[in-house]
Amino acid sequence: MARNKDGDAQAPKEKKQGRLSQILDVYRITKRQDPLVGWYMLLAFLVTFGAIFVIGLLLNLGVVLVWIFAIFGVMTGILVATIVMSRRAEAAAYRQIEGQTGAAGAALTSIRRGWYTDREPVAADVARPGDFTSAAVVYRALGRPGVVLIGEGPTGRVQKLLVAEKKRVERVAPGVPVILMRVGAGEDEVPIRKLANKVQRLKPSITKDEMAVVNKRLKALGGMKAPLPKGIDPTRARMDRKALRGK
Repeated sequence: MARNKDGDAQAPKEKKQGRLSQILDVYRITKRQDPLVGWYMLLAFLVTFGAIFVIGLLLNLGVVLVWIFAIFGVMTGILVATIVMSRRAEAAAYRQIEGQTGAAGAALTSIRRGWYTDREPVAADVARPGDFTSAAVVYRALGRPGVVLIGEGPTGRVQKLLVAEKKRVERVAPGVPVILMRVGAGEDEVPIRKLANKVQRLKPSITKDEMAVVNKRLKALGGMKAPLPKGIDPTRARMDRKALRGK
């Protein structure tokens, strides 16, 4: 190892330090939004470790094997505590963007590969110039289930935008399923924290090759018909990416 003057021998160690640093960053970020996260992690660790250690004692396998169970309990407890932190970090990240214009676009960025997504809206309706907080916007995602259009904002205006955008998509991609969704807490609306999961759970309807063809057609279709007011950022809602690294 010492023969390598370029420092390649230190790469594994540096990589481990990087992961630990990421975990600590996620914990610090999550704790600001969720002060109880440390207690939940401790509880998860103690319950997991205690269960495994008690099983080792009850099996009466001898001192050596009991210690092996204890070590295994510590490792498993740390893993479970990290998973708990990851879940609460995810929830904290969604709480951070909930209610903000652009939240749907930010949530779509957490969808894993297999989908074409864009955090910028494909359609928007700004009722009052300069007031993007009351805007109605539509985001688009493309996957094997088809084209998913997600509306965000006042229900009436969002519904009109969704219908109009659906017609645009159907003109360039006839026969491809177009699913409409609205983000919100009301009836027939999807909470922002459940959006990515709901989109990913849709049943496949087209092949990967068909999806690639549809994506090219949608790109040719273009984005918003009318520009947003100058100075308005349609993607100002930012999901804390560090808080989602543990997913």
